Formats: sequence, structure tokens, C-alpha cells
Amino acid sequence: MRYDVTQVTIYDWGAAVPFADCVFRLIPIERRGQRVHVSDLTVDPAAATMIDGLDFFGNHVTRVGFRRSHRRLTIRATAAVTVAPAPSLDPDPSPAHEAIRDRAAASRSLASDDPIQFLFPSRWVPLNPAVTEWAASSFPPGRTIVAGALALTRRIHADFAYDPAATDVATPLARAFAERRGVCQDFAHVMIAGLRGLGLPAAYVSGYLRTVPPPGEEKLAGADAMHAWVEVWCGADLGWIGFDPTNGIAVGCDHIVVGHGRDYTDVSPVTGIILSAGSQGLTVAVDVVETGAPGSAASDMVAETPTISPPGR
Repeated sequence: MRYDVTQVTIYDWGAAVPFADCVFRLIPIERRGQRVHVSDLTVDPAAATMIDGLDFFGNHVTRVGFRRSHRRLTIRATAAVTVAPAPSLDPDPSPAHEAIRDRAAASRSLASDDPIQFLFPSRWVPLNPAVTEWAASSFPPGRTIVAGALALTRRIHADFAYDPAATDVATPLARAFAERRGVCQDFAHVMIAGLRGLGLPAAYVSGYLRTVPPPGEEKLAGADAMHAWVEVWCGADLGWIGFDPTNGIAVGCDHIVVGHGRDYTDVSPVTGIILSAGSQGLTVAVDVVETGAPGSAASDMVAETPTISPPGR
């Protein structure tokens, strides 16, 4: 599947901002199964400095400095991306989860994509005994890693209520788990905490999910949005496999990866510092337009804009 992706993010500041240094992670990344043909990122007002690079996990990072006073910041990110169809997901041939646990724990690599990087507690994903115990029922002795991860994905989808008003970017994982409510960021963090508590490597993934309007209805401009899901290390042969707990499915070619890391902190779309005072307003519009071969319908899937950390958070 080939897509044209556009995201426009607008900050309206309550007072003039004479100085800001920001980091953007808004451009999809090159990886297995995903190719970025072209991408662009522009800002208004014009930046004094703009430096592109990669972070430790291979995410595309743009460091931007503003030295002109402004009341509004507009960020426009565009990309043309091809996503290959995901291989058929058969849980039976995958290794037992105990084998995955033992292989991951034995790793001595420092590579950014090695499972050892995704085994330990992180800023937004502490190990939580209640979450570990809850997740453990999806992994009875001898169950394969893919079967267990898929079962956990479906349980979160069934047991948790999607409620954008229930949480924000700073809501602790323990609260989202206890209340069984939240958004994709919360569901991904809960799943990762459960897996890591069992010694299973799990990564947080941020990106886009293509959506399709109901039959007979026209797709609205800007109606798509950012999304979050989980990747689980399933052994050297299978590698990292994506699971979407918000929708209770394995990840397919409707999912476009922007970045991955240990939790939301590693892939926050906008971070940085500003010199200002007062309130702020934020609007985000996303368009994911299919330009290639037809793919799977996603009309029943939930895509959302997670709370974006504003410069200064």
C-alpha cells in the first residue's frame, strides 16, 4: 500500500514567544516493510536553525530553533510511504514465550533494536505487579509468544473502554489500568508493562492508522489522526511483530510507523522549551490518502491524536 500522509499541527500561544527550541518526530521512518519515498517538514514562522538526524532508536528527528517573536506556530509534515502487506500471522509455529523470555534475558548486545533495550522499566512504563499478574493469564505454560501476545491484545480491547476524556498524557499507567479506561497511549503502555513484567520485550510504536469512512459517507479532510500500538519481539526468526490493543488486532498495512521506543517519551511528536507565559491552544489535522493498491478496510478501527507534549513540557 502506498500512502500520502500530511499532518498539520498548530500551536496558538497565549502570549508572544520570542524564543523556542523544539524537537519534532513527525516523519515516518524507513524500516523492514516500510519505505519512505519522499518527506518534508516546514514551519511557520521560519526557523533560525533546522537540523535533521536520527535518534538512538533510528527515529527521524528534526531539531528546530526559533528566534523570531511569534504568537502562532504551524508545523506541516508530509511524506509518501509504501507499507508492505504483513506476513500471515500463524501463532502455532512461533516459539514458546518462556523461550523468548530466556533468549532476551541472555542478550549481551547494545544494539538499538536488540530485545534487551525493551525489557526494563521506563519513564512511563513502570513494572506493576497487578498488571503483570493480569497479563500472565494470557501466557499459560508452553503458550507461544504470538498466541499469547494476540490474546493479550484482544483482552485489552475487550476489557478497556476507549474514553478520550478519562486520561491525558501525564496519567499514570496504574490509574489507567485500575479504571480500565483511556486511549491508545494508555492501552499500549498497559500492554507493554504486562509483557515486560513477564520478561518479554515490548516496544511502543507511534504512527498513523488509515481509516475509511462508513459506506455512503465522504471522508472528511483532516479526519485521520496519530495512533499508538505495541511491537513484541518474537524471536530471531520472526523478529518484531506489531499488535494494536486499541483495536484488538495484529498490525497490518494500514499502520504507518513514525517512530518506536521504550514508551511515549521516546516518540513524542513535539517536545522542547519555549520562553513565554499564558495559555496555549493546539489543533492537529491528519490526512492519510491511499495512492496505491487497495488494502484492508479499517472503517471500524479507532485512530486518534494522542495528547502532544507542547514545547516546554
